[in-house]
Amino acid sequence: MARAKDPAIRTQILERAAHMLRVREPITLRSLVAGTGVSTMAVYTYFGGMDGMWKALRQEGFTRLAASFASVAATPDAVADLTAYVASYVRLALAHPDLYRVMFDANFELEDLAAADATLECMVDAARRARDARRFEPDIVPLDLATQCWAIGHGLVSLVPNGPLPADTLRHAVPLLTAVFIGVGDDPERCRQSVDDGWGRDPVPLSG
Repeated sequence: MARAKDPAIRTQILERAAHMLRVREPITLRSLVAGTGVSTMAVYTYFGGMDGMWKALRQEGFTRLAASFASVAATPDAVADLTAYVASYVRLALAHPDLYRVMFDANFELEDLAAADATLECMVDAARRARDARRFEPDIVPLDLATQCWAIGHGLVSLVPNGPLPADTLRHAVPLLTAVFIGVGDDPERCRQSVDDGWGRDPVPLSG
């Protein structure tokens, strides 16, 4: 009878790959398992090879993003909730900059595309709730608005963790999101309060 796979070994290999990315160590089949106590065969057993490992590592980024989004509680203020999702996205990118970069490496397919898409759907749902609460114009497309919010977060964090700008650049997310939401119909004063509340639920580190 075949021995059951140990999920701890799979996680160990992924963590090893993430560490190697972080320290910019070249990743090969042999270097990946060096010091782990497992053989190169484990990469084939658990991932089917190096390409499978990269796919799994890319998926891991979205798995962690989904877990981060799951901690964002839905409230009666959907505009604040949508802002909180952007802040959650930014925090993940700051905490795992190399893993974050792999998430968007289209050279490798995702293991579960639907699961990755579900992270965006969290933001779409918040945009829809805000529209239905008459915070936004009735003709706004929730997917379009969620994509704009995602792009703001992605653009900012791409300039900070491994980019040319300091961490306090991320504070621009607040006026950018406020401008977008006012542009689709939200009341300016109410919008500013909602964005401040959503961004401040679990503050994004702006230094370090």
